[in-house]
Amino acid sequence: MRWLWLDRFTEFQSGSHAKGIKNVALDEEAIDNYSPGHPFLPPTLIIEGIAQLSGILVAEHFDFKKRVVLAKVNKAVYHQLAQPGDQLEYAAQLDFVQEQGATCRCTSHINGELQAEIDLMFAFLDEKRFGDQSLFEDGDLLVMLRLMKLFHVAVDADGQPLAISSNL
Repeated sequence: MRWLWLDRFTEFQSGSHAKGIKNVALDEEAIDNYSPGHPFLPPTLIIEGIAQLSGILVAEHFDFKKRVVLAKVNKAVYHQLAQPGDQLEYAAQLDFVQEQGATCRCTSHINGELQAEIDLMFAFLDEKRFGDQSLFEDGDLLVMLRLMKLFHVAVDADGQPLAISSNL
């Protein structure tokens, strides 16, 4: 993953839900260049941040054995812009899981006010069709999860600290 659009996990319960934050900063090139003179975080990057949060929730549910990719944005409703200085509070609820994919219901808030409602669908890349190449270089996903402090807040379904999977 080249860019991270999620700064930190704040809550994570295996098989249930995840929460995290994204700080919107003017020095990010995507914000500065998207709409000169009227900076805001592009809505597509809000979807990307929420997809990163949700995708990790889905991948962890399968012990990081499946290659999880965003397949579809089922709904995206924005109630306000995310501007420099705002902190987006992302929340994802695992909605439906099956062997071919999963769905998550997600929200974004700014200062407690609803900023966006986004429903996402994830698919799993089939080895027969796409080969067995990893989506990440060895160890990169684990480094990313540590940077976002996942293991500081993550718990398993029984409320115990989440163990680091051997599949990372």
